[in-house]
Amino acid sequence: MKCLLALFAIAVIVLQCEGKKFTRCELVHQLRDHGFPEGKLRDWVCLVENESSRTTSKIGKVNKNGSRDYGLFQINDKYWCSNTSTPGKDCNVTCSDLLVDDITKAATCAKKIFKRHGFNAWYGWKNHCQGSLPDISSC
Repeated sequence: MKCLLALFAIAVIVLQCEGKKFTRCELVHQLRDHGFPEGKLRDWVCLVENESSRTTSKIGKVNKNGSRDYGLFQINDKYWCSNTSTPGKDCNVTCSDLLVDDITKAATCAKKIFKRHGFNAWYGWKNHCQGSLPDISSC
């Protein structure tokens, strides 16, 4: 029984590490549910597709300045999230808060970043989304 319980606990941990990979329409529905403006949804979808491939658990490689990007929106730990167990920095979250399937904290932080810097805060949007946005009409 103990072995079975241990295997179950390991399976839960492994599955949580995988994160959620949204389909395009699932992402659109999540963004709508979190109050992203309809007129900018195609930009947000493009950003997320190019930053994290719609995957909540994505951790980017180390950047030139030693920082890292976390989660669906690839939010940087230099200014926005804390790498400790205590929430902090400008979004008052831990970076691990941005890696969960419930995107509430990540969405709130992404909207805060957008309010300050617009889409230019994300290279995924700057390099891939200007003038070429995905079709979400079926969503």
